[in-house]
Amino acid sequence: MRVLIVGGSGFLGGELVRQTATTAGQVVAATYLTRPGTAAGADWRPLDVRDRTAVAGLIGAFGPDVVINAAYRQSDWVSTAMGPAHLAIAASGNGARLVHVSSDAVFSGKAISYAEDCAPDPVNPYGAAKAAAEVAVQAIDPTAVVVRTSLIIGDGGSPHEGFVHALAAGGRHGVLFTDDVRCPVHVRDLAAALLELANSGRAGIHHVAGADAVSRYELGCLIAQRDGLDPARLPSGRRADTDLPGPIEVRLDCSLTQRRLRTRLRGAREFMTAQ
Repeated sequence: MRVLIVGGSGFLGGELVRQTATTAGQVVAATYLTRPGTAAGADWRPLDVRDRTAVAGLIGAFGPDVVINAAYRQSDWVSTAMGPAHLAIAASGNGARLVHVSSDAVFSGKAISYAEDCAPDPVNPYGAAKAAAEVAVQAIDPTAVVVRTSLIIGDGGSPHEGFVHALAAGGRHGVLFTDDVRCPVHVRDLAAALLELANSGRAGIHHVAGADAVSRYELGCLIAQRDGLDPARLPSGRRADTDLPGPIEVRLDCSLTQRRLRTRLRGAREFMTAQ
């Protein structure tokens, strides 16, 4: 099987490359915007998803059976909203199966818990871009899989883990919100679930996030305890007391997809304390 991982140089993309490249019979290509990733086993290729012609050219030349889109640029509407549409057009035109990674940012948080059939109601530009991408992908290719996920955490290396370390060391200003609740997922679990869905007959929206709903502050404390840092050094605050746009509490209901997956989606309280 030929697999193209778009955004392979990112945190999730690198894990997708590692898991795919170790599977027998897989031919893997991965894309990057500014520099190749460090994961071995992939043919690294430059790609700007904003360039529809370049997207079509790469997919046509590589001829993937599966395309997994893990690319995003949070502040760039064209990359986040239109890039996935370019991928859907090229993938469907070449007979490839598309798995597109979306976000819990498509929800406002007003309902708190969200099942897969809940309509997006974003409250910031990034969430709106992610919601637009979902609509475009499903309209262009009804057989595509759209996976909404939450905060992605690993064994170090994720942006949130880096932020926690910087706060604990006094190298960054900021706070960890006690009222900003998400369902963090381990990068290995998410990557395994994405690959499992890619090889399934599933289509449409799927929720893939961790089993535990925790605040960013609680998550920060779990990271600090795991990594031998002092949780008391982590400043806390409430998002509700700021003017930052975005949802406060979003819990993805993953029960339907979890019943269909072999991959178990662990909660942060489990994977952060596992030895």
